[in-house]
Amino acid sequence: MILMEILTSDFFNFNIKCRTYDVLHKAIKIYMPREFLTNGFYHVFDRGVEKRNIFRDNNDYIRFIHDLYEFNDKKPALPYVRRGSNVGHTMSYIERDKLVNIHAFVLMPNHHHLIIEPIKKNGAYLFMKKLHCGYARGFNEKHKRSGYLFQGRYKDVYIKDDRQLMHLVCYIHSNPLSLWKEGWKEKKLTRLEIKQAIKFLEKYKWSSHMDYWGIKNFPSVIDNKFLLEIFGGPEKYKKYFIDWLEQYQKNETYIRELILD
Repeated sequence: MILMEILTSDFFNFNIKCRTYDVLHKAIKIYMPREFLTNGFYHVFDRGVEKRNIFRDNNDYIRFIHDLYEFNDKKPALPYVRRGSNVGHTMSYIERDKLVNIHAFVLMPNHHHLIIEPIKKNGAYLFMKKLHCGYARGFNEKHKRSGYLFQGRYKDVYIKDDRQLMHLVCYIHSNPLSLWKEGWKEKKLTRLEIKQAIKFLEKYKWSSHMDYWGIKNFPSVIDNKFLLEIFGGPEKYKKYFIDWLEQYQKNETYIRELILD
């Protein structure tokens, strides 16, 4: 379970309801239901308002990953209990009635990317509403701030085929490399740099990359069985990902079109 994967945290008790008219009005405007195909695959992404950080410390990342799990449920989220530095969910063992399958994710200091598959009508809309509203409220309480955390309505791109899906998984999982080497996309990586990049990603926890790589990280959060079948298993994913990094500059224009269209 997810609580076995999260060892330390600093969660605050919160209720996902938006209590002021202004915030509620904004939430209604941002989260008006949009059309998502049930069992379709979508690339969903958003960033902090004015490109500000939405994660300030490790506990913020942990909180968001916990929310990916906890809010992926048709039922309302249950209250948290705060016990020193460790927080447990008293009913975490209850089976969820999931809204979406989360196939991949990455969290960066000022933005996030998800690949999700709605499995209920309005599942993606309900999940993103719970996730963003709930996380923003907890973040604001913890950091003693007010106002909007995310930059408007999240973006979503329908994924048309397996090729686009495979490229997007690699794109999402390579995002943290900008923290390792700024501007790495602009110049072809050497063999030594490829090895260094792989080592960096093997230690970057705030992503589903390690779970695809064969290293258990947050297996309760993601559903990677389908994508691993497309890649052909962890070893073939590794080969595909390394080849993708080596060929990035050659395919950059195509990759950017896949991300946005």
